[in-house]
Amino acid sequence: MPRNDISALVAEAAAEVPDRQAVLESSGRSLTWAALEDEVARVATGLGQHGVRAGQRVMIALGNRLEFVTTYLGVLRAQVVAVPVNPRSASGEVSRMVVDSGTRLVVADEGSLDVVRAALAELGDDAPHLVVVGAEPGPGELPHDALRADVVRPVPPLPDPEKLAALLYTSGTSGQPRAAMLSHRALLANIEQVAAVEPPMMHGDDVVLGVLPLFHVYGLNAVLGGVLRHRARLVLVEQFEPQAVLDVIDDEACSVVPVAPPVFAHWLPDEHLRERLGPVRLVLSGSAPLEPEVVEEFSARADVPVHQGYGLTEASPVVTSTLCSRAPRPGSVGAALPGIELRLVDETGQVADLQDPGQIQVRGANLFSGYWPDGSDGPDADGWYATGDVGFIDPDGDLFLVDRVKELVIVSGFNVYPTEVEDVLREVEGVTEAAVVGVPDDQTGEAVVAYVVAPGAAPDAVVEAVRAYCGDRLARFKQPSRVEVVDALPLTVTGKVRKGMLRGLERRRHLGILE
Repeated sequence: MPRNDISALVAEAAAEVPDRQAVLESSGRSLTWAALEDEVARVATGLGQHGVRAGQRVMIALGNRLEFVTTYLGVLRAQVVAVPVNPRSASGEVSRMVVDSGTRLVVADEGSLDVVRAALAELGDDAPHLVVVGAEPGPGELPHDALRADVVRPVPPLPDPEKLAALLYTSGTSGQPRAAMLSHRALLANIEQVAAVEPPMMHGDDVVLGVLPLFHVYGLNAVLGGVLRHRARLVLVEQFEPQAVLDVIDDEACSVVPVAPPVFAHWLPDEHLRERLGPVRLVLSGSAPLEPEVVEEFSARADVPVHQGYGLTEASPVVTSTLCSRAPRPGSVGAALPGIELRLVDETGQVADLQDPGQIQVRGANLFSGYWPDGSDGPDADGWYATGDVGFIDPDGDLFLVDRVKELVIVSGFNVYPTEVEDVLREVEGVTEAAVVGVPDDQTGEAVVAYVVAPGAAPDAVVEAVRAYCGDRLARFKQPSRVEVVDALPLTVTGKVRKGMLRGLERRRHLGILE
């Protein structure tokens, strides 16, 4: 009988391997599969006791800890919709997502508590209830234990896998960040598509590093979802510290290490890298392209294969993997997973020759149901979704990324949409015009650079004002790494900012041609 619900994977594992360890924090706390199932069932029941009904939304603003796993899976078991968000978001971002999603309950820990409290204070009487993890609740707030029912009541099986499971905020291909609507069907489909890859990315004997943030679709479904499917062991790490994570890999004998591309720059200088990664059989990279030279050097120095892929939130997330390639192709992000189709279209919307660059379209059961709340801009009538990325496909089916149709900047694997940052920059006193572009960065893959016009103001004062204002309004990864104060922005004849010219300036600066 097919599964309709992600949390059913936990119940199956608890029935078959109850005493096997399922998830462990690097700090030492852990849960067996039986204990995880008990926690999930208690949270699912507790949500109902607190008046949260099927289809309503619960925001999860937690770091990589046990309570994230139990809350997320309990929310899904209760047929409620999970809204995982970056716990380091700015308060304005949190309040906007709360209002946009219609969240009924927010779960926050000590890392996000101040920001969440500030966000909810902005909403006044319309604010949802707050559940606190790892800290003392304030007046009117609930401890996380309050969500754990004393007596578990069975929840009826999910009748339809098309029901919404999660809202994940992403920049999509245009405009302000929007919530991608991911159904149980989409999440489960991608878990099975990844599981069908040979050789396998993960199996039951693996110990999987959980350093990728669980609020991000890569950590949430590619890592956690894969662990649930294979009954592997997940080691949660709260934040990435290069040497500390290498210690965890060694101490816990992690065999599968999924990471984002910036990690490689931190680890490559380690002269004992091969020994530090001794237990590892496979390194998986996603979220953003990885330079072929980095893959080659890292694989040689660590004596561990590195496989990368291409994915997006709207695809739950994995679309391609180099594990699906017939042979290694430098610069490729691999071939499509089983059950996923790729095609390229040209500027007129016609299907392009595979070896000519075109916009990448994806089709498969793993695709989202459109953007919240009305399902807009989802797959077309034939099931194809336009990703906004440009690439070409070689004769063996390997995908190569070329560019982005839109202007997303990817910082440490997280999407930054320039429009959102530009809107904030224009709110800074004295700033009349602003443009944001992405630039290469050795540590984060890309970084945000802002060009601003502030007539009559001292450049140093403008830079200071911009940094202070963005620090209050934007998450750290969205904040400009550099601010350039200019007399005017380059414009086209129709008045649009010539961002290609700005990116050209940055490329020349990166190459040392321009100071």
